[in-house]
Amino acid sequence: MKTRKLLLALLVVGVLSAGGYGLYRLGLHQGAQQNSAPAGAAGNASKGGSIDPTTGKRVLYWHDPMVPGHKFDKPGKSPFMDMQLVPVYADDDGGVGKVSINPQVQQNLGIRTAEVTKGTLVPTVEAVGSVAYNERDVAVVQARANGFLERLYVRAPLDPVRKGQALAELYVPDWVAAQEDYLAVRRMGANAPEGLLDGARQRMRLAGMSDDQIRLVEASGKAHPRFTVTAPIGGVVAELSAREGMTVMSGAPLFRLNGLSTVWVNAEVPESLAAQVRPGNAVEAKTPALPGKIFRGKVSAILPEVNAATRTLKARVEVANADGQLVPGIFARVNFMPNTHREVLLIPSEAI
Repeated sequence: MKTRKLLLALLVVGVLSAGGYGLYRLGLHQGAQQNSAPAGAAGNASKGGSIDPTTGKRVLYWHDPMVPGHKFDKPGKSPFMDMQLVPVYADDDGGVGKVSINPQVQQNLGIRTAEVTKGTLVPTVEAVGSVAYNERDVAVVQARANGFLERLYVRAPLDPVRKGQALAELYVPDWVAAQEDYLAVRRMGANAPEGLLDGARQRMRLAGMSDDQIRLVEASGKAHPRFTVTAPIGGVVAELSAREGMTVMSGAPLFRLNGLSTVWVNAEVPESLAAQVRPGNAVEAKTPALPGKIFRGKVSAILPEVNAATRTLKARVEVANADGQLVPGIFARVNFMPNTHREVLLIPSEAI
């Protein structure tokens, strides 16, 4: 009895196994038919195709954009993705590697096209800096002899001055004696020994009188114990060491004047870009204090010193300042324009 039950159980297992294997073969056969259908459809579509009633174009085949290798001969739902098949028209299948974007998508994304052209691209280096006095445009006014400062016309530092403007009036007693000796010799006329008049003129020059002051004595025929100190250049009074009533000694500095016709812009150039900045490069400088105003100049020197904290080199830029609008201490942004120009391919910057 037990033996018959065991044989019956083995028979049932065998039947089930045979049925499962048959179902498995049937699934493989149906899958092969489904996979082979698109290939045959693609062959038929490539021969003729159909007309899309919505666009009027000839459809070569339908495909799933996510799996472009499989082609179908009729529309429907993609067996790979949860989406409809997309038609491929005869006009769109000619170019290999061509990218096409729907016009509506182009409008939404703001896509535009432009031609690549060949031209000259001038690289620029931007840096920031501050305006300073041009230390090469400096004049120091000193006392030429011992005397007394009786009148002061410029009373505060940073006062503007013009070239030839009166700065102070000095009384110099030593000049009076030299002038009187010269006038006495000149009054002798022809009776004066030869060379005595030239010697008297030389004594005035040794006393510290300038040629203009000597000519004034000669033209007026009288002594001038007081003389006016004038500004040799135009600009501002950077230092003022004189005060009314003080006694001055020969060689004592009275004024230090700085010109403003040109100024320096000390620009901090990054160390990595220092090789692109050279003396003589043209420069354009702008400042927030004067919007829309452009000041032009050139690089006069690259100082041989690197700021350890910011890793920058200081470029000394000489900028024309005819109107005196740039004042020391003001902030400025500098654009360096290298002298070398190269011809390169140019594309819009937003395309990068």
